[in-house]
This record gives sequence, structure tokens and C-alpha cells, in this order.
Amino acid sequence: MSTLSLAVRDSNTMLRRNLLHARRYPSLTLNLLLTPIMMLLLFVYIFGDVMSAGIGGADRSDYIAYIVPGILLMTIGSTVIGAAVSVSTDMTEGIIARFRTMAIHRGSVIIGHVLGSVLQVLASLVLVGAVAVAIGFRSTDATALEWLAAFGLLALFALAFTWIAVGMGLASPNAEAAGNMAMPLILLPLISSAFIPVETMPGWFRPIAEYQPFTPAIETLRGLLLGTEIGHNGWLAVAWCLALTALGYLWSKSLFDREPAAH
Repeated sequence: MSTLSLAVRDSNTMLRRNLLHARRYPSLTLNLLLTPIMMLLLFVYIFGDVMSAGIGGADRSDYIAYIVPGILLMTIGSTVIGAAVSVSTDMTEGIIARFRTMAIHRGSVIIGHVLGSVLQVLASLVLVGAVAVAIGFRSTDATALEWLAAFGLLALFALAFTWIAVGMGLASPNAEAAGNMAMPLILLPLISSAFIPVETMPGWFRPIAEYQPFTPAIETLRGLLLGTEIGHNGWLAVAWCLALTALGYLWSKSLFDREPAAH
């Protein structure tokens, strides 16, 4: 069997293993998923009228349309924390050391985690999107091509942050530390353009919101789904995704390759 065939076979096996774990122990994913859903409901039903006036909207429905792209990106940031915890758990419980003694492709263990996490993220996005539609979100002007581009951006963003989360899991001494290390993936959307326009923020705070990966991705998603101006945010979002994917992959590979056989 060729190296490529072996890698594909073993990665598929590890993917099934991770999906089986997620199905048997769904509490972590559900707990992480509650954060964006609760934020969506809180900002729409508690602050919706006030926030809508702040962005120049006529009523709460305008703010629903404004906030949903940011909530979808927040869903990615919160869901991939599960990948960090899962990888760290595997490392500390010794299953990785056991896999290393078996005749399997070395990288398939991490690839299985990454693919499993991305699939969980996409499922979470569908669920959060369904909640958004249920409370009034509509995107009637988006074409099929724009919907496809939006899905592609979300998938690329999920892949990038999953690799970062895997690196965090490998760098952490235990699952609790991995969860704590990955918390910025939830906090960063709070200081982006997810909830209010960047130009309304204080001058000293604005650069933090502007020069981080979530803001250009959110603005690009808004442009695709709502027809707002995308400008330079499109290529910035893709550049962030590619850079974070490369960084996360190289970081994860470096940590995984230097792990001792018995952790």
C-alpha cells in the first residue's frame, strides 16, 4: 500500500473514532454550543432595540441581520475548543503513545482530530443558523454563488482555528489547561465588529478590533449574506485563514513529533 493510501485509510479510521467519541459524549460540544446561542438570544431579545438604534436600524430585525455573521464566527471559535480538550485528553491518557506502537500512519491521529472537529463545527453552524432563522434572520438577496462563498469561508475559518486548537491541546499539560488556553477563541469575537461597528469604538480600542482575524471574516460574511460592502476584507479574511492554518499545522506537527513515546 502506498504512503498516500495508508495515510488516507488511517486518517479515515481516526476520523470515525473521533466522531464516535463525540456521539457518545456530546456534553462538551453542547456546552460550547450554548455560548453563541445564548449570546444571540441575549443580544437580540434584551439589547436588540437599543443596539439596532445604535447601528442606524429601524427595528430589532435589522440588528438580527447585523449580529448573525458574528455569531456564526463565534460558533467556530467556541466549538473548536473541544478539539483542544480532546487532543490534550488523548495525550495525557496515553492513547497516543499506544497508537505510536501500531503500524499506522503517524500523522493520521492529528488529521483525524482536525477533520472530526471541522465536521462538528459545520454541524454546529447549521444548528446556530437554524436558531437565527427561527428568530427572524433572512438573507433573501444573497445569490447561490454568494451562499457557496460564505460556506467556503466558514469552512476555511473552521479549518484554520481547528489547527490552532490542536496545537493548544498538544501544548497543554491537561485537558483543563487546554480549555483555558483556547478561551481567547471565544473572547476575540467580543472585541471585533460582531456586535457593534468598529468605527463606533473608542480610538484606543479600535485597532484591537480591526487588526485581528475575526473582524475581516465577519465583514466578508456580512457582505456575502447581506449585500454590504466587502472591500479589502475578503482577501484579508482568506489571508488570515491561510496563515493560521499554516501556523497551526506547523506548530501542531512540531509538538506532536517531539512528544515522548510515553506521555
